[in-house]
Amino acid sequence: MAAAGTCGTGTRSTGSMVAAASTNNVTSFQRRGPRASGADSGCSRLVSIAGTRPSVRNGQLLVSTGLPALDQLLGGGLAVGTVLLIEEDKYNIYSPLLFKYFLAEGIVSGHALLVASAKEDPADILQKLPAPLIDDSYKKECDEDVCSHKMEPDIKMKIAWRYQLLPKMEAGPVSSSRFGHYYDISKRIPQELIETSKWHGFFLPEKISSAFNVESCSLTPGYMKLLQFIQNIIYKEGFDGSNPQKKQKNILRIGIQNLGSPLWGDDICCTENCDTSHSLTKFLYILRGLLRTSLSACIITMPTHLIQNKAVIARVTNLSDTVVGLESFIGSEKETNPLYKDYHGLIHIRQIPRLNNLIYDISDVKDLAFKLKKKLFTIEPAEGPCSGRQVPSLLPQPGPTPTASHPLPWIPH
Repeated sequence: MAAAGTCGTGTRSTGSMVAAASTNNVTSFQRRGPRASGADSGCSRLVSIAGTRPSVRNGQLLVSTGLPALDQLLGGGLAVGTVLLIEEDKYNIYSPLLFKYFLAEGIVSGHALLVASAKEDPADILQKLPAPLIDDSYKKECDEDVCSHKMEPDIKMKIAWRYQLLPKMEAGPVSSSRFGHYYDISKRIPQELIETSKWHGFFLPEKISSAFNVESCSLTPGYMKLLQFIQNIIYKEGFDGSNPQKKQKNILRIGIQNLGSPLWGDDICCTENCDTSHSLTKFLYILRGLLRTSLSACIITMPTHLIQNKAVIARVTNLSDTVVGLESFIGSEKETNPLYKDYHGLIHIRQIPRLNNLIYDISDVKDLAFKLKKKLFTIEPAEGPCSGRQVPSLLPQPGPTPTASHPLPWIPH
């Protein structure tokens, strides 16, 4: 696989560098001892996994969401062992794109996939993934208004110097970056990539056909079956790190579509006071426990706009690490607003995780809009810095100290 090839190359190049440094007597900062002399020492490190990189903030291992602009908003990427919740737009048009980007990035990076859905067969979902763009040909795919959009020098002089140093949103691919890829939504991923990838599918109508007893738990049959399926894949495939025979580590990307909808046997979208209101929150609580102890990352799309009980939404948010909401302009008054005439909706970064801490971050990023072009899905600031608004930082900011007015996240008992 791609991961094995990358790891092997990195190990040989590292050994050559150490040997050359020893010859030139430049060993003042080299680690000595058997830990650095082993041939497999490079492969045992998490950084050597293909399609990953460590966070510059806390060293946490990151994977790309498949959309580099979204990676930038989340602080560099999606942390391994966390859950990314996508709040679906009203007509569920744009949220499936983020779902497919995440899966397509896994195939291109050589990661294993676990696709779960109650609506569509996972095999059919993989056939509809977008095709990756070649780095050298991205300029041909970008629209002129995105690629040639530059601020005039006299306008730059009016911006405070501290705002000019903030990260800029990426409208097109950067050929020098090897973390994350760009995709053409007008084309399908090559069939040979799907055939050479390793993936596991969970289609609820097929899994729930057999008799299943759930009297001993409060989870719906669909949630319980899915948890058992995920747990078996993590433990049997060695993603929990318990298999010493597996020398080359890899990442498991888990994608769950339309979780919480009536198709999963959940009635939280049908009534405000439902009998299974705690089934979804318990599922997320157990799922996050599985992810924390494994080399896996999960993306979940959920129709939160259909959930009538706001308390359930708050609990779901607290049990998710990262929360991103999509607001479509279709059927709303913003569709005719001149301010948003060039966009198709807004993207809201509602929550960014602070790992190894007790509290969460709330992003200060506002007015981020997305645009669906013929071949690209882009995220851009809806208002520029010249509009008089303060330009927010795109990186997480320290959260408040837990007080009576800022309680700790809700944890189910």
